[in-house]
Amino acid sequence: MPKQYLDVFLSKEDFMLKDVLRGFVDKEIMPVRQQVDDDKEHKIVNKILQGLTDLGLQKAPFPAEFGGGSAASVVTGCMVHEELSRGDSGICTAFNVTTWAWTPALAANNKAVLDRFAPDFCGEKLRMGCFAMTEPGGSHGGGGCDIENPSLEGRKIRTKAVLDGDQWVINGQKMWASNCGVADLYCVVCTTDPEKGNEGIALIYVPKDAEGVSFGKDEKKAGMRGDKNHPMYLENVRVPKEWRAAGPGADADLFHNNCVLGRLVTAAMAVGQAQGVFETVLKYTGERIVGNKPIRQHSIAAGMLADMAIGIQTARMSCLAVAHMYDHPDIYGPPISEFMLSRASAAKVYASDMAVNVANRAMELMGAYGYVRDYDVEKYWRDCKIIQLWEGGNQLGRFDVCRGYYDCNL
Repeated sequence: MPKQYLDVFLSKEDFMLKDVLRGFVDKEIMPVRQQVDDDKEHKIVNKILQGLTDLGLQKAPFPAEFGGGSAASVVTGCMVHEELSRGDSGICTAFNVTTWAWTPALAANNKAVLDRFAPDFCGEKLRMGCFAMTEPGGSHGGGGCDIENPSLEGRKIRTKAVLDGDQWVINGQKMWASNCGVADLYCVVCTTDPEKGNEGIALIYVPKDAEGVSFGKDEKKAGMRGDKNHPMYLENVRVPKEWRAAGPGADADLFHNNCVLGRLVTAAMAVGQAQGVFETVLKYTGERIVGNKPIRQHSIAAGMLADMAIGIQTARMSCLAVAHMYDHPDIYGPPISEFMLSRASAAKVYASDMAVNVANRAMELMGAYGYVRDYDVEKYWRDCKIIQLWEGGNQLGRFDVCRGYYDCNL
């Protein structure tokens, strides 16, 4: 991809990292991406994640005192997520959720959590994190849509944390969390009291081997199989009170910050998926002859390819522009503002809708070849749909867009 498309936002160091990642994706992921769906024990996935660890990406967000690279820009993070998702978005999710789980503790500079767990995550071996948020639905709420809805202020969270002396006692259930069941450390979204709203939101860190933690069977998803999603059960789980990310009110801010970041990086993932589809269909339509000339030399196909390219380019620039805003709070305001949530949600909704549309158009151009697993479009097609559905779904995302323009209490 010509660099002039991106150099408005990316630094020279970003371009160097992008080149490294593109080489890694082409060498390590592309040859085996069709095998990921059948990799039930995650041997292929874990090997690739270990490769990313070897590149230093696992420890990159951590403070230098632990051997990390300190915080990188969100612009850089979006570039990383796009490139990895061009290879496989499930593997990208398994990678990025570790950082997502750690972000509250890092932002709060929680020494208790850092001193206990950061050395392992900054080591040479693969370690995984999980941000456990979504809960079973039903008449009492608790689904991701309600929990992420800022107007509900955490009142639908049902996973309860009660302080007993110097320990938190946690009871509840989580579902759909990425890396759940395989992660080493969980950042669990709890409430100390639903009636307290944001003041009751508590982000508490729980290691995988804590007594009272158990898991159900992995969800059988249509795609995104590089990411595990086991239900999580917490029964009288006890952890030190210092393992709460920050405290009343502050945890709510950290939670809402994670929601904004989640929208941004998944927008970048959708762009990466669409880019992978586009590269596949561009090659196919250049080689496949119909009516004595390549498919892409027919006007109807050229128009479809142009629309795909337009969607990818505009989604990429939107995502990077909002990431640039996030990186400059002195100009654009705090990341947890309604303005930033609105812009991040717009980028995510547009990019994920675009990715699904690009996959659909590519399949039309490739016909039956797009539908079979010998080509990559079918897998991109299955993988990209979930980004429209997670983080409360694109309809909640549209409400969050409105919050940046008027008092929307939906």
